Amino acid sequence: MDFPQEKEVEKKRNVQDTLSKNLQENTTFLQSIYNNCPDVIFRTFLIGNSLRAVLIYIEGLSNVEEIDKNVLSLLINLEVGMVLDFSTLGEKLPVSKVKQVVKIQEVIEQISVGNPVVLIDQQSHGLSMGLAKFEKRSIEEPSAESVVRGPRDGFTETLSVNTAMLRRKLKSPNLKMNTMSIGRYSQTQVAVMYIDGLVDQTLLEEVNNRLSRIDVDGVLESGYIEGFIEDYPYSPFPQMLNTERPDVAAAHLLEGRFVILVDGTPFVIIAPITFYSFYQAAEDYYQRFLMGTLIRWLRYLFLLIALLLPSTYVAILTFHQEMVPTILLLSVAKSREEIPFPALVEALIMEITFEALREAGLRLPKQVGSAVSIVGALVIGQAAVSAGLVSAPMVMVVAITGIASFSIPRYNAAIAIRMLRFPIMFMAGTLGLLGIMLSLITIIIHLSTIRSFGVPYLSPMAPMKGKEMKDVLMRAPWWSLKTRPRLTGNQNTYRQANGQNPSPTRETKQEMNKT
Repeated sequence: MDFPQEKEVEKKRNVQDTLSKNLQENTTFLQSIYNNCPDVIFRTFLIGNSLRAVLIYIEGLSNVEEIDKNVLSLLINLEVGMVLDFSTLGEKLPVSKVKQVVKIQEVIEQISVGNPVVLIDQQSHGLSMGLAKFEKRSIEEPSAESVVRGPRDGFTETLSVNTAMLRRKLKSPNLKMNTMSIGRYSQTQVAVMYIDGLVDQTLLEEVNNRLSRIDVDGVLESGYIEGFIEDYPYSPFPQMLNTERPDVAAAHLLEGRFVILVDGTPFVIIAPITFYSFYQAAEDYYQRFLMGTLIRWLRYLFLLIALLLPSTYVAILTFHQEMVPTILLLSVAKSREEIPFPALVEALIMEITFEALREAGLRLPKQVGSAVSIVGALVIGQAAVSAGLVSAPMVMVVAITGIASFSIPRYNAAIAIRMLRFPIMFMAGTLGLLGIMLSLITIIIHLSTIRSFGVPYLSPMAPMKGKEMKDVLMRAPWWSLKTRPRLTGNQNTYRQANGQNPSPTRETKQEMNKT
């Protein structure tokens, strides 16, 4: 469906669909499109002092040195007779990537990505050369995902660099890529990467169909794509995983998933995904499995603390004081005897203040952001206790809850927990522990109905897949992770050979016993 305000623009675009043999007509039409664009250069020249041609490129996006050396100088000195066979002209240019363009839209697309285009008189084709060159950020350690052990390279804002980094991780020719342009004005390059033979073809067709239906002004970040193709947009839980780390993307590709890369952002999208994927870190698989299992259990514990601790505190103080030991209850009651607010209001004040401090710390410059969040929390917490607005136990509860939420590896998953914390507190303040149980039942029912590109969100626990549980509640040793997840990697089930248990052989045991 076309936007009403763009009807006139669309009419102008369709005036001339393909290139004409008249060079002046092509040049005039393109100049009208790039009106008031002084950075778009139209360089007219003569081939062999007789045949007119024009070179079109955008200043700052193309390699001017290479254009002068390998394009202009060669064509100006080229004999006219050699141009008559236009199909072989590209072979004479010392440029690694040369492409013929026939339509005006193709010329615009090539110019927009930095590839200069040469149009020649009496020819209905143009030549696009892969001489794009622009300023780009170097490969650095990802700032949003700290690395304890593992590769320290992260994706950048350049699509070609990101795809090359994945190619470096997975050198198999089965790593395939589909590219498309999305956005009427931005014309953002989007790539879908997958491993042929591992990904489900129905899944691949579905993601391509969803991407092809996107019709929007521009795509400036991968979050735009995520918002258009997710299954349940009104759910607080994310249904796609985003990462800056190539090793994380490569690991998910090996499990039969696909990766969406968007030009202009270092964050790539991974799908289909499950609930437990957001609580697994890459370091779990780089350390010994006992350590990885222990840390994973701690994350699940911190998840419950981040979600339920303030609500449980409010429910117990409001309705279930008999559950608290007498000495502890007297201590809490003493600290609350001068507090003018009920426990629910007290918890809301502290939680909102803590969220405000956390958001302020993120938006401020890095040099002062952490200092403001930490010092602000200490000062405001101490001042609130001294002023009698909140009790000291409530400050401790909110602080422990905040620390627990920081242990969640994925930022978007942590946001979902932070959002749900507030309605659960309201339920706890009105119905007590019954309200908390009703909230948990509602959340579990909601999670059971969500699917990410057809994959149940709670799999492999619901539906139960016993063999796959070894990588959910625990991190089994690598030699026991023989199969891929069934719902994503069912095209090629086994990912390693049998019998790789590192136990010593019988001969080795006998030699060890002799010594």
